[in-house]
Amino acid sequence: MMKFTKQNFFFLVGGMIIYVVDIVVDFWVASRYFCQGQYSWSILILCFRGLSSTITQIFSYEWFKNDWEGTDTSKLKLVFLVHLFHCGIFIRYWFALKYGCQAAFKQTSSRGPSEADPSNFIQKQAIDAVTDINMLRVFKTFLETTPQLFLQIYILMEHGKTHFYQYAAIMMSFCGISLSMVDYQISLRKSLPDKDEFRVLSKFMYLFYKLLTIISWILSISLITLFSVRISVLLLIFLWICGFTWTLKQHTTFCKSKKMEYLYRTVVGIILIFSFFNIKGRRTKVFISIYYATHTVVSLGILFVYIFWKPSIIKEICFTIVSILTILSLVLGIIFLVVYYSHFHPTTYCTPQAYSDEIDGVVGQKVRVKTGRFQNFLMQ
Repeated sequence: MMKFTKQNFFFLVGGMIIYVVDIVVDFWVASRYFCQGQYSWSILILCFRGLSSTITQIFSYEWFKNDWEGTDTSKLKLVFLVHLFHCGIFIRYWFALKYGCQAAFKQTSSRGPSEADPSNFIQKQAIDAVTDINMLRVFKTFLETTPQLFLQIYILMEHGKTHFYQYAAIMMSFCGISLSMVDYQISLRKSLPDKDEFRVLSKFMYLFYKLLTIISWILSISLITLFSVRISVLLLIFLWICGFTWTLKQHTTFCKSKKMEYLYRTVVGIILIFSFFNIKGRRTKVFISIYYATHTVVSLGILFVYIFWKPSIIKEICFTIVSILTILSLVLGIIFLVVYYSHFHPTTYCTPQAYSDEIDGVVGQKVRVKTGRFQNFLMQ
């Protein structure tokens, strides 16, 4: 298992600060829209915030309940109360900072054999605590941050007028998506056995692959929404149904209860609207090719629809800029995707036996149990 370093600790502190700033910016933007009489935009922003917060609180509490099974029930009741007031993530940050500080600052390299096990245990506690936070942040990214980015871009394209708070919301959305993607992959490399360290070049390749493909798709959906809100809503619902159905056929076993498993599959269906999500840890070359090929065809189809059915819009500079950005980000995103999977994907560094142990057989089950919740939560 890789070590929890001082750099990881400072990134954790920075992530917590950005999380708080993101909350403040959301309420600030919502209040600005409300004061301007744009009640629908304000309500949508608060709905995205409320939905993502509720779902992440539910998962967070369920994980606490599973981890603390058989312990003091009074402690669990207090944790439930904190989650009821949507502050559960701060408990997780408290544990992560506590274990992270011990792992990064209070342990020395000169330890005897008797101290090896406690040291590894503290390292595992710190990594597991940060892993849980990053998994929750992935949920938040696709339930709140990405839809908000789509909403802000659509408002700019629809009305043309821009304000500082709109740019602030877009920048926070970009920061939120970028950090959650990279932090997730860092936690994945640290938590799963036989994975190579996530180096700087790997981080950039993965970040640009995810960010550029998501941006291209959000711009495409924004164009559909400008053309027809009804068609856009129907398309998003259809994509969610496809993602949810595919998740059902994968027979996921992420949660212990059936209700939580269906909630998890519902969330994965939403994630699949915006980005590819490998939910079983299997080789997905065919699936990911079909996924982004479909995105490419739909994006190009939207542009052709505007050319033939809305020729008057082509003269507007907004459409020209959006079209160029859509195609450019899609092409670059696919290039980074190919390079990442060819040279930087973690399975590239695994031996065939190690890879097999993670996925198949009785031996694999024993190894995967030790990896915690990541055993059935693998986004690539």
